[in-house]
Amino acid sequence: MKVQLSLLIITFLFTITIPVFSQSAKDTIQTDTIKKIILPVLNDNFYRKMPPAKLKYTLAKLVALPEFEKKLPSCWGKKNILGFDISEIAFVNWSAGGTSSISGLFKADFNRTYEKKLVKWVNELSIRYGMNKQDGIEIRKTDDAFRFNSTFGHRQDPESTWFHSAKLNFNTQLTNGYKYPNKDNPISRLFAPAYMFLGVGAENTTKSKSHVLYLSPFTYKATFVWDQTLADKGAFGVEKAIYDKDGNIITKGKRSKNELGFLITNQYKKEIYKNVIFVNNLSLYSDYVNNFGNVDVDCDLGLNLVVNQYVKANIGTRILYDDDIKNKTEVAGVQVTEGPKTQLKQVLGVGITYAF
Repeated sequence: MKVQLSLLIITFLFTITIPVFSQSAKDTIQTDTIKKIILPVLNDNFYRKMPPAKLKYTLAKLVALPEFEKKLPSCWGKKNILGFDISEIAFVNWSAGGTSSISGLFKADFNRTYEKKLVKWVNELSIRYGMNKQDGIEIRKTDDAFRFNSTFGHRQDPESTWFHSAKLNFNTQLTNGYKYPNKDNPISRLFAPAYMFLGVGAENTTKSKSHVLYLSPFTYKATFVWDQTLADKGAFGVEKAIYDKDGNIITKGKRSKNELGFLITNQYKKEIYKNVIFVNNLSLYSDYVNNFGNVDVDCDLGLNLVVNQYVKANIGTRILYDDDIKNKTEVAGVQVTEGPKTQLKQVLGVGITYAF
């Protein structure tokens, strides 16, 4: 019986190979079909007891092209998460006093990943937008971010966790930013600033994908300030405008700045306790030409507390330091530009998330 079954398998595979899988692009489909459809059938006792002619006919129906194309798994994986966090406090005849307020934060994360043997291509899009309203104060923006990451990697061995990688990163915001309460003069706009990183290096990804380390000795960084008013002021490190003694512009400020340096990014995610997940995203960049050794730091620390499938709480802190971003303050009604300072943002939210 075993000999007869083996001969049947060989004969069947030979007969379907020539007419159906003549093109090289279909060779992989044939291999996947054998693994996913044919072999499980041949290992089933019900099918093994069939007469050879009937078994061959059954297998031929299973691997008919329109059928098995739907059954084979795709190399593309996707993950979409939409969320909304809200916090609110209200006072009615409260003797101790207080100010009623409400805050909301919209979050959207989209992931598309292609994985096949030696190749991996990860695309991530993240959007954040938050608003706050207090009694007697106009609506103010609390968060605004648009981030896109794309990493293409190739490895030499299917078992290796190291990839030769190329990475593209683009960050900007969606609406104007202000130094409240001054809403007459925006201090930031759409694409002002915008940052783009493009480089090549090596990436190490654990099999669980809980830890991703990327090292790039050659990364091009572009800083864009597409608002001419901000560019003339030299905002975000671009070369500012040149004025004459009467305050007239002789040469307009440049709307972009180019750098070449090294980049290190580290992503870490771990469940430190049941339903408590620690997340850390760290980025370090230093330019080779301008002030080498001054490191731009972007560090995101967070705790995600899972209540159930839809309700989650999060505590997060973001730390930024960029030598090109100067701190501005007002002294006696006059805006004064100081040196770069560490920027800190802390968030606490409870909200609803929906994954699909």
